[in-house]
Amino acid sequence: MHPLRLLVVEDDEVFRGVLARALARRGFDVRTAATAGEGAGIAEGFAPHGAVVDLKLPDESGLALVPKLLALHPEMHIVVLTGYASVATAVEAIKQGAAHYLAKPADVDAIVVALDLTPTLGEREAHAPIPEQPLSVDRLEWEHIQKVLLENDGNVSATARLLNMHRRTLQRKLLKRPPR
Repeated sequence: MHPLRLLVVEDDEVFRGVLARALARRGFDVRTAATAGEGAGIAEGFAPHGAVVDLKLPDESGLALVPKLLALHPEMHIVVLTGYASVATAVEAIKQGAAHYLAKPADVDAIVVALDLTPTLGEREAHAPIPEQPLSVDRLEWEHIQKVLLENDGNVSATARLLNMHRRTLQRKLLKRPPR
């Protein structure tokens, strides 16, 4: 039996290498790319069963890459990884066709489970754990800001007006890491 083929599209060279080696040790045939364009090119000839795509890539968003990969291989299972997780980008990733969305740091076992490439592709299960703790108020604010920002195509001024917030205040909030 041939190993399942995976594509890893990640701009962080160290993380990309570590992830590729860990997936290869688990029996996958892995190819890597640093940009969305490179990833789409590899996917054409490689025909991966699954892909792990970073949200922030140097040439375009990982969200824009998801439908391109699915156009090449509609049965592909795609997991979007990000260090800047928000409900808005998670919803958008799923709308674009991603099978799952994970926040970094995600361990390799969680990524493999999210890819859900079971040998019998008809036996899929939902793997979304229910969080034990509700989101903090700071995290809820971050999620709402990200949702409104996404709805305004990244326009900070329009987002600030809708949130009834000064633009510079919003910019300061966006520069901070997302709260837990």
